[in-house]
Amino acid sequence: MSRYLVLLLLCCTCVPALAQEAAVAPPADFMRSIGKMYVVVAVIVVVFLGLAYYLWRLDRRLTIIENQIEDHA
Repeated sequence: MSRYLVLLLLCCTCVPALAQEAAVAPPADFMRSIGKMYVVVAVIVVVFLGLAYYLWRLDRRLTIIENQIEDHA
């Protein structure tokens, strides 16, 4: 129990520090100015779509296997 309390306390104390750091020097302006921000967003979208497709296919395969198990039982 005390480990979880310490972990929660550490997480709560580091969030304000990260928020202040972002306010000082936002790196997004630099990335946007040289056009790399769109590349980063495109890569994130491709990775997300790939994961979503993989999970969809896995769900379909598991559904087929579950139906086969139910038919034989």
